[in-house]
Amino acid sequence: MPTFTYKGEDGEGNKVTNTVEAKDRFAVYAIARNQGHTVTSIAESTKFSMHRFFDMEKINYHLSRVKDDELVMVTRNLGSMLVAGLTVSRALSVIERQSKNPRLKGTITRILERINQGDPFYETLKEFPETFNDLYVAMIRAGEESGNLAGSLQTLSVQMERSTTLKKKIKGAMIYPSIVITVMVIIGILMMIYVMPQITGVFENMGKDLPATTKILIATSNFLVEYTLLAIGGLIAVVAGFIYFLKTRWGHIVSSFVVVRLPVIGKMAKETNAARTARTLSSLLNSGVDVLQSITITEEVLQNVFYKEILREAATRVEKGTALSETFIERQDLYPILVGEMILVGEETGQIAGMLGELAIFYETEVERKTKDLSTIVEPLLMVVIGGTVGFFALALIAPIYSISDGLN
Repeated sequence: MPTFTYKGEDGEGNKVTNTVEAKDRFAVYAIARNQGHTVTSIAESTKFSMHRFFDMEKINYHLSRVKDDELVMVTRNLGSMLVAGLTVSRALSVIERQSKNPRLKGTITRILERINQGDPFYETLKEFPETFNDLYVAMIRAGEESGNLAGSLQTLSVQMERSTTLKKKIKGAMIYPSIVITVMVIIGILMMIYVMPQITGVFENMGKDLPATTKILIATSNFLVEYTLLAIGGLIAVVAGFIYFLKTRWGHIVSSFVVVRLPVIGKMAKETNAARTARTLSSLLNSGVDVLQSITITEEVLQNVFYKEILREAATRVEKGTALSETFIERQDLYPILVGEMILVGEETGQIAGMLGELAIFYETEVERKTKDLSTIVEPLLMVVIGGTVGFFALALIAPIYSISDGLN
């Protein structure tokens, strides 16, 4: 008799997985119904089934990840379903069935299990810090405690959507120059390996004293030809080492220091951090999170170590009774002057969350505009770099020709 494995829920909503022997799938439904189970899926176990050796669900779970766009959609849909009158468990069950992402599906399944056991929603989210950060957990907690979970979810979805959109625009602006520089490096290496030996061999055989640029070009070409694998491996090692360094503590400090001081990019970085600070604080305060906890969570959201220090200092000073605006006004080297002034106005009028929201919209719009204008700045710079590279090659090849012509004259 064939063996079937079915998954479903019991009468209390808990997940169940049973393996039974039955003559067909209809018999499996009858067995499950007699045990008080609701069936969601049935799989027939074969003699040589790979599932006996590999748990594909776990493998897919660990290989996949929850993208920012997916989390935004989940948050928005969850808030909408709660507004429509569905319970949290019912809304999550709907999202679980609709989800195609194994990691997201497994995460929601585990959250449902804990909610059905009586755990608060925000407590279950702490089990998955790689998906739900401190900001997410804090806003869900504030929503549950205030009885306005739907409102917190809708506010959170707006905050996440704006943050994700801003991140995408900045990354999109960097794609074009990155592709151009990468292609230029690859073409340069191929030319040095396959084209230059044919040309420079003529100059070497003439026995004339060559210009310095030509000697550099010949030496580089000879090295790449003789040690091709070593050169490519060295280049990969340098890139990998640089990426690894950026992930270290000192690398993070160096990158945080350099980025905000670069021409053009530095101002955009400051405005981006100002927008992220204002948006996060506004969302948390609107959801009912207290000021100190909001500042601490915002510190965790920010990536730049120097901005983290400012938020840490602000939390310490606010705890002692100092106004939040004072810290931002004093640190105009990193935060634009408008940030401190707007927070000050918000403190005086009692509308600090609203002022922060307006501030976030202003700087998000500014960064979006400058991101669009960035291409008009990057393209001429790329042309200069490409022109300089081509000019160096041309000078290195043409200068020996003139030198040889002078010798013949």
